Amino acid sequence: MDSSAVRAYLLGLQDGIVAELAAFDGKPFLRDEWKRPQGGGGISRLIEEGDFFERGGVNFSHVTGDKLPASATAHRPELAGRSWEAMGVSLVLHPRNPYCPTTHLNVRCFSATQAGEAPVWWFGGGMDLTPYYGVIEDAVHFHQTCKDALAPFGTDTHARYKQWCDKYFFLKHRNEPRGIGGIFFDDLSDAGADGFERCFALTQSVGDHFTAAYLPICARRRDIAYGERERDFQAYRRGRYVEFNLVWDRGTLFGLQSGGRTEAILMSLPPVVKWRYNWRPEPGTPEDQLYTDFLPPRDWV
Repeated sequence: MDSSAVRAYLLGLQDGIVAELAAFDGKPFLRDEWKRPQGGGGISRLIEEGDFFERGGVNFSHVTGDKLPASATAHRPELAGRSWEAMGVSLVLHPRNPYCPTTHLNVRCFSATQAGEAPVWWFGGGMDLTPYYGVIEDAVHFHQTCKDALAPFGTDTHARYKQWCDKYFFLKHRNEPRGIGGIFFDDLSDAGADGFERCFALTQSVGDHFTAAYLPICARRRDIAYGERERDFQAYRRGRYVEFNLVWDRGTLFGLQSGGRTEAILMSLPPVVKWRYNWRPEPGTPEDQLYTDFLPPRDWV
């Protein structure tokens, strides 16, 4: 695999997305470059208390090591004992306006080597949307853009990756989805002489379609008036985001167990969150509509 090409793409993707987000918000992103004592490092780009984004981060990391953490070998036990290299761009954005959804993107590449054996590599990633107040137009736009990103890579690819996303971003302990999904893939490693190029091209297409999938939604909703009721519901639903990331997300577990930078890993957590005991929205309210009409998986396009 061509690690230098992947690294160059990911750094360029981070710069491009940050430029678009900063222009949309009106305030710049903080840049924090860090080193990992065990090997590698990264660049964190953060915004807090922006004009539009209450909190958000677009992180690049490129880390290496001699021994994989338990979260990785549990998923792929054949990698135990190999040296490894992982790089990716991961972002989470939490707008202040409850009518603008939270979103997540990740594109990553992993490789593991051992003397005398062929290297093992794969790509993974995806993007998903977590609205607080559902709008059909927004859901259709996001999913259509995801479908467009995967269109050159097989007629059934989008359907498989959408289903994978619905399954992955599901809170088993709550028996409910985190949001309305998008696309998700992992362990992407095609055989053949051009297998790496095909997988890399798909991963690039996902990354390159992100702002087109997300920012038009925010542009349509950013000026909608809201009050304490909407902010309160947003904070409650953000609690589900926290629960998923800390309990179920493999990327969070891998980052923490592999000695990653905690501040960068936990930038995905929202700044204002609430929990309530056994709360349910009143039937027929816009809050109830999120549960009944938007969170259950469906084909949006």
